[in-house]
Amino acid sequence: QVQLVESGGGLVQAGGSLRLSCAASGRTSNTYAMGWFRQAPGKEREFVAAISWSGTTLYADSVKGRFTISRDNAKNTVYLQMNSLKPEDTAVYYCAARRLSGVRREGSEYDYWGQGTQVTVSS
Repeated sequence: QVQLVESGGGLVQAGGSLRLSCAASGRTSNTYAMGWFRQAPGKEREFVAAISWSGTTLYADSVKGRFTISRDNAKNTVYLQMNSLKPEDTAVYYCAARRLSGVRREGSEYDYWGQGTQVTVSS
């Protein structure tokens, strides 16, 4: 099993920045692909970004150019740097791990999930 713990969420004004972290423990592997998803109230969960073990990245169009996903394999940690935040970015953000190495947009492709961290962007 793999445990994922997110941190770094909070309240920020529009135009501000936040950096989310996701620490993995347990039977982790640096070959896992990692992803970030989010779910706003009343909406379905949506893909945000993903990164392969080798550093290949994939972004949702809505965050491209504003968010950056990265990983530190030595620390078993993945990050999501969020800049130029907008009120529509408000959601619970979830970290996910995929046992295979390729990046994917579909949540069903991921095997492990964190509990989520709240991000609120005020206008």
